[in-house]
Amino acid sequence: MTYYDSKSKNYGEKKSNRLINEKSPYLLQHAFNPVDWYPWGEDAFEKAKREDKAIFLSVGYSTCHWCHVMEKESFEDEEVAQILNRDFVAIKVDREERPDVDHIYMTVCQAVTGQGGWPLTVVMTPEKKPFFVGTYIPKYPKWGRTGLLDLLAMLKEQWETNRQGVYAIGDKVVGVLQQTSEKRTTAANVDSGELNEEVLDAAFEQLLHDFDLNYGGFGAAPKFPTPQNFLFLLRYWKRSGDKKALAMVVKTLDAMRRGGIYDHLGYGFARYSTDEKWLAPHFEKMLYDNALLAYAYLEAYQCTGDPDMARLAEEILAYVLRDMTDAGGGFYSAEDADSEGVEGKCYLWTRQQIIEVLGPEKGSRFADLYDVTTDGNFEGSNILNLIRQDVDEFAAAYGLDVAALESELQRGREILLEQRRTRIPPLKDDKVLTAWNGLMIAAMAKAYRVLGDAQYLTAAERAADFVWQRLRREDGRLLARYRDGEAAYPGYLDDYAFLLWGMVELYESGFVIQRLRQAKELAAAMGELFADPTGGYFLVGTDGEKLLLRPKELYDGALPSGNSVAALALLKLARITGQSEWEAAADGVFRYFANDVRKMPRGYVFFLLALDYRLSPPEQVVVAGDEAQTSALLRVAWTEFLPNATVLYHQGSPEYEILVPVLAGKSRVNGMPAAYVCRNFSCLPPIMDEKQLLEELNKG
Repeated sequence: MTYYDSKSKNYGEKKSNRLINEKSPYLLQHAFNPVDWYPWGEDAFEKAKREDKAIFLSVGYSTCHWCHVMEKESFEDEEVAQILNRDFVAIKVDREERPDVDHIYMTVCQAVTGQGGWPLTVVMTPEKKPFFVGTYIPKYPKWGRTGLLDLLAMLKEQWETNRQGVYAIGDKVVGVLQQTSEKRTTAANVDSGELNEEVLDAAFEQLLHDFDLNYGGFGAAPKFPTPQNFLFLLRYWKRSGDKKALAMVVKTLDAMRRGGIYDHLGYGFARYSTDEKWLAPHFEKMLYDNALLAYAYLEAYQCTGDPDMARLAEEILAYVLRDMTDAGGGFYSAEDADSEGVEGKCYLWTRQQIIEVLGPEKGSRFADLYDVTTDGNFEGSNILNLIRQDVDEFAAAYGLDVAALESELQRGREILLEQRRTRIPPLKDDKVLTAWNGLMIAAMAKAYRVLGDAQYLTAAERAADFVWQRLRREDGRLLARYRDGEAAYPGYLDDYAFLLWGMVELYESGFVIQRLRQAKELAAAMGELFADPTGGYFLVGTDGEKLLLRPKELYDGALPSGNSVAALALLKLARITGQSEWEAAADGVFRYFANDVRKMPRGYVFFLLALDYRLSPPEQVVVAGDEAQTSALLRVAWTEFLPNATVLYHQGSPEYEILVPVLAGKSRVNGMPAAYVCRNFSCLPPIMDEKQLLEELNKG
């Protein structure tokens, strides 16, 4: 079950270090390194002060390919270990457990070097002030990078002979960090006027400018999926009617599903593509990518009716339910890129292998369709893809019946997947992160509404129960990580915000009143622990570890920021409950970050989902009646793309009317189910007919 067992056999009788007592799969990967690693904590910093040594900090995560490379080259190397153990105090951090530590030092790295990434390498004083930052560093010089042996020697010399200069660098870095943070809280920055539709227009124009007309996606290689781009563009299309916004989404989602970034056998998307065509992925799979991509494909299906979009969402979620779900219902974090120390090895095929498994005729057809050649399309092997082939065109070219070919291909994929399962699989990071589970809960809940399959609602409910029962302290404080029976680390803003969004989505799917109460509890606690009186939310709670500064983040990168998700979730909660304090809290986020967003709207697209919601007049659809009667009316409302409408169900309980005031006075008509469409604080007469409801919703 754990990953370090199989790995430690390779080391024979080698002694473990302190990381053997940790739960993080990433830290456990390094538990048999000869480096005398410490986990982040006071023991390490006290040792550094006591022995007058600098700190060598290495930050990464379990499925990071270049983290594995640096470990193999350096951290498993006795020569490097001897130097680190003698001259430094070495600390290893899992960025997914300590995003606060990672955020601060990654900010420094990006500011100093102009780039970032993992592994993150930092050398700092015992007071946690950095005087060197970098990413991957080879043992010996190559690719224009200084070798680690040379670097450690230089840094040791600086520490011993130029201590004043070293501390001056650390003080300057910290000073710049703190000044930047303090500058953003000034009245001139915060009181900058309301954001309006012009910001949405500007973001659209920037995305349009960056759009790859040939292959979809935005910018040059490497290409990241960034699903929040699609969510924004679909809303922009709905608001403006600009068909280019929808076309960008459709082209990119179609290109991605055809590319090698998608696992055509086991399903699920890799983290990014190394090329512009989406062919060669960085093979690791992350829970958060797949949650947000499933959500995006579901919304694209709502907008287009294209069954391929629905199928992709179903396949992504099938992968998660099959391979990434704990027996208790929580969702695991990631799968590695590497197998047996080789990136992508588990996923690659030769043409001969395909033919041996499927037979000469069917194997050749499969290989021809999926771009499997003798020479290979990736380092002598092949990544399955449909970039150059379309099933319908392929069938026509070979005179085949499309339905028969589809059936043959489906069976071929199943057989090849079973064959692939006999290979040594990539490492699976089986820790359960509260934040990422919140995203997948939202996706599963959305899938139930759009696709009507109850298994998704069940999965979302089980995950919500898992988090609520196992990732909270007795006092209700949310925790960030669960693994191997242990929950740890006080939850960060992302944990509260993402789970809040998930709970709101879950309430809108199953209408279980407990979920609404939990959402309100999360929103209240988020305010108490993270809110800044000047607006927005800090990443770390008031009870968190005191680091160099208390960061506050908005940028929507591979993951949306906690502030962006919080703003959207709070607005949704406000419209369900009628409680204006949640809307006021979201407005504080808008005010605080207004200037940042105006400067580069394209960098804050999830934030713009919340802004789009805020700028849209309130719209509610209340369906009243018992569950069996109302399913048809709910299905009409759920299958339409109504991103800024709130669809609610009233079964007649007075308790519901107290928590959701808009339900009051809306009941069945003559014993029959009815739908009430409310816009701009005014409700239309009850609608009894599904077709009439559809027509009314399309007017909005």
